[in-house]
Amino acid sequence: MKIFIDTANIEEIKRANELGILDGVTTNPTLLSKEGKDPIEQLKEICRIVRGPVTAEVLSTKAEEMVEEARKYAKLASNIVIKVPMCEEGLKAVKRLSKEGIKTNMTLIFSVNQGILAAKAGATYVSPFIGRLDDVGHEGMQIARELVQIFKTYGFKAQVIVASIRHPLHVIEAAKTGAPVATIPFEVIEKMIRHPLTDIGIKRFLADWEKLTKQR
Repeated sequence: MKIFIDTANIEEIKRANELGILDGVTTNPTLLSKEGKDPIEQLKEICRIVRGPVTAEVLSTKAEEMVEEARKYAKLASNIVIKVPMCEEGLKAVKRLSKEGIKTNMTLIFSVNQGILAAKAGATYVSPFIGRLDDVGHEGMQIARELVQIFKTYGFKAQVIVASIRHPLHVIEAAKTGAPVATIPFEVIEKMIRHPLTDIGIKRFLADWEKLTKQR
């Protein structure tokens, strides 16, 4: 399973990239706005750091405008992927962009039906938001699980990105579904690294070594 980081923060991206586990980056207007910088320059910088896919989301609500916006983003770097919201106009835009060879990530997927339509329209990636579904009392991971199986059954080229991950258990469950990608906030990646027994083990090794050196 590939790991993308869900952030627009340069320092977080650099730190994750240095770990040797980063395959891509997902951004959105909210994440970019939090950084308080020019979003275009921010995306260019991210693309210079990460060789894998970097998503840039369109803000237009009409297909024609989405396509025009997507074309501009696609010129920023060769690894830009256009994020398009799931809606009628979004499906139209994804169809056109796929014909032009521009990679897309259909976002805000909350049902299996939406995911199937996104794949049929030609989306490169399909992003079910499992955390937000959990928040309203649904089992979000079930949608990711079913989409992975359906895409495999019918040979859809679209890849599932498990999105809206809240905690490390979501990452484990995403991996168990066989999803090709999970996009994870940096704070969750940090939690994945740590374990109290690991910390205890390191302290014990260091203490034993210090004791040995003092005896010499």
